[in-house]
Amino acid sequence: MADFIDFTDLSGLACQYIDGEWLPGGGSWDIVDFNPYSGDKIASITVATVGEVDRAYRAAERAQREWAAVGPYQRRLVLERALRAVEDHESEITELIVAEIGGTRQRAAFEIGLARDMIREAAQIALRVEGRILPSPKEGKENRLYRIPVGVVGVISPFNFPFYLALKSVAPALALGNAVVLKPHENTPIAGGTLIARIFEDSGLPAGLLNVLVTDIAEIHDAFIEHPVPRVITFTGSDTVGRHVASVAAGHFKRTVLELGGNSALIVMADADLDYAVDATVFSRFADQGQVCMAANRVLVDRAVEAEFTELFVARVAALRVGDPADEDTQIGPLIDQTQADAITAQIDQAVADGAQVLLRGTADGTLVSPTILTGLSPDSPVLRMELFGPVVLIVPFDGEDEAVTIANDTPFGLSGAVHTADVERGVRIAQRIETGMIHVNDTTINDEPIIAFGGEKQSGMGRLNGESAVEVFTTTKWISIQHGRTRFPF
Repeated sequence: MADFIDFTDLSGLACQYIDGEWLPGGGSWDIVDFNPYSGDKIASITVATVGEVDRAYRAAERAQREWAAVGPYQRRLVLERALRAVEDHESEITELIVAEIGGTRQRAAFEIGLARDMIREAAQIALRVEGRILPSPKEGKENRLYRIPVGVVGVISPFNFPFYLALKSVAPALALGNAVVLKPHENTPIAGGTLIARIFEDSGLPAGLLNVLVTDIAEIHDAFIEHPVPRVITFTGSDTVGRHVASVAAGHFKRTVLELGGNSALIVMADADLDYAVDATVFSRFADQGQVCMAANRVLVDRAVEAEFTELFVARVAALRVGDPADEDTQIGPLIDQTQADAITAQIDQAVADGAQVLLRGTADGTLVSPTILTGLSPDSPVLRMELFGPVVLIVPFDGEDEAVTIANDTPFGLSGAVHTADVERGVRIAQRIETGMIHVNDTTINDEPIIAFGGEKQSGMGRLNGESAVEVFTTTKWISIQHGRTRFPF
């Protein structure tokens, strides 16, 4: 594995990976992978075509039949080798995350840690599939309920946390006896796609079980979802695209798991530890430049402590270091591309035009956008109800617990959240009233643990991943009955 990643020549990973072969795409144009901070070209990959989508899925279909028959202990060995590969090559993976995603070194360490935990859990989950024997009202009847792999899984991964969020589906799906075709985001084709193929190839995964297609909807349209082979599609991304994925998949009777956007609220009660709440809020909003679905877009603060909290928070945010993600001291690096930077800047400008008060106004220099803090928003301000995928945060005062809950729920999203209070049980009571899939008392809004069901409510998605939820998603049940003796039929 000496050439695991060669930064002098990434052409070895700038390919399609189909049926165990590294191949050029068959399309007529290239996806160019840029460093979002420097603008330097990292790699150029010719897109995969509809024909290659078919080839990848057919390879997966063939390979999966044998893989499903392999014992779970043998599948676990492959996952354990993949874990060692990530551990052995953490420095190289870090450099790739810094270069391709613009992630800071702190953020890269965070993502790689999550990835290690997920692979470790997947290695264990291979052994946790259980069947059942159920009673029957019929004399001599034995009912067996088997849990078997779904077959082939299509995975569409995002540009934010691409390495981890792809592995979140890929690792457990493989561990449970399935094959996978992975389509990474065009902004992160290596960290979110071909790097993962290299890891599993070097870990002894048989050819065809993991295929990676670097392509774009402009080339393949809905072929990745519509293809008859995959039975499950997992998608992480925007609610707009997620709605389309769900609609197309449903039309072809496919199961979907959608991890979509968020508009999380972090609630600071009057009795909260304000210094700690400030620290949690800074991380909740500005981790990965705010490009996190669980990020705290809205910080709801009891009016009794609003002035004190705001003073502390503005000072902490103003001191954050923005710049080159390769610098060890940088805390906020670039957004993924200029389109994203322009979009968040436009949202800030619109909020200010609508009357928001500026507590800290960031600047935009290409893809580098420094933090902005807004308050004084009108209750009907559109920006309060949308996902903000960048370094901007909204401070909203409230009077009392009921108003905090009302404001927190006034959004079409429901992914994560947090409540800070000295009274833990009061925090739990408030958390139970918030319409989200996940919420955390006295912690950050950004939490993901490999054995805990992860997912949102409302427009933040459908279904859950992680732990036993992954077993539900990537396996299906099959009833086999046995009649001991003769059944008496009515005619």
